[in-house]
Amino acid sequence: MGRARETGQSLAVPDASRVAANLRELFDGHRLSPSQRRIARYLLDHAQEAAFFTSADIAERVGVSQPSVTRFAAALGFRGFPEFRDTLRSSVFGGPQPALPAEDLNEIQKLVNSEIRDLERLRDGLRDPSQLRQVAGQLARSRPLLVMGLRISAPLAHLFGYLAEKVLPDVRVLDVAGSTLEDRLSRGAQSGAEWVLAIGLPRYPRELAQGLIWARRVGLKIALITDQPVGRLIDLADEVLLAPVSSDFAFDSHAGPTVLCTALLHTMLDSLATEGQTQLEAFDDSATQRQIFLPY
Repeated sequence: MGRARETGQSLAVPDASRVAANLRELFDGHRLSPSQRRIARYLLDHAQEAAFFTSADIAERVGVSQPSVTRFAAALGFRGFPEFRDTLRSSVFGGPQPALPAEDLNEIQKLVNSEIRDLERLRDGLRDPSQLRQVAGQLARSRPLLVMGLRISAPLAHLFGYLAEKVLPDVRVLDVAGSTLEDRLSRGAQSGAEWVLAIGLPRYPRELAQGLIWARRVGLKIALITDQPVGRLIDLADEVLLAPVSSDFAFDSHAGPTVLCTALLHTMLDSLATEGQTQLEAFDDSATQRQIFLPY
């Protein structure tokens, strides 16, 4: 009950038999993969604490990938992991947990609230997911897939590449500017790449624009993730996906672009259908055999 004390909420101690019955009812009637059955078993055994976990927390403890947890929620009919977690909490504690009143928020919580509003803007902008699906399908078919991010955008490019390589055979992250970037873009095009995913977040490096110009010169199409609908980078891209960047903190927060990247990866996985899921489960099985992740 430590997490309940942290949030200032008073939670009734759940009855174990009632919780188990609620969760079995939640899982029954759904065709689950081996990885998904492991997730379900973990939730049955650790429901009270798991109700406060993120999808990454559950993935780490079960020894599966984070997308596997997200797809587990989707397999149960939920629109995403947050919706599933809300239902899990209701199953455990008997009802939704109240939000902290706005007047009780401290300065940092208010800054987080501004980030939440940006995420709501991102959510509303994805009301029509047709462009996201189109871009996801194009990127998923690019062999190899090139992912470009320089300076502040490099960590997000590496995160995208790290996750994408779980389901794609050849993903190349490009994070060094100049002639080295030109060389790698050229080799990628020669190897059959059709698309490069570029991430351009403020402050926008001049070298990124130069890299996009070279990408077009060698015949690559460009999908750009950025935060502004106008600018030099927009003019160089074939497809643009927008995500707000919060500047209320001392340093910019990239929660919006990170969520957009995750949504793009999720949609790419959907476009790969059974091929992508097979690759994910193969990774999960290999990770378990090699004991890559620490047991809970």
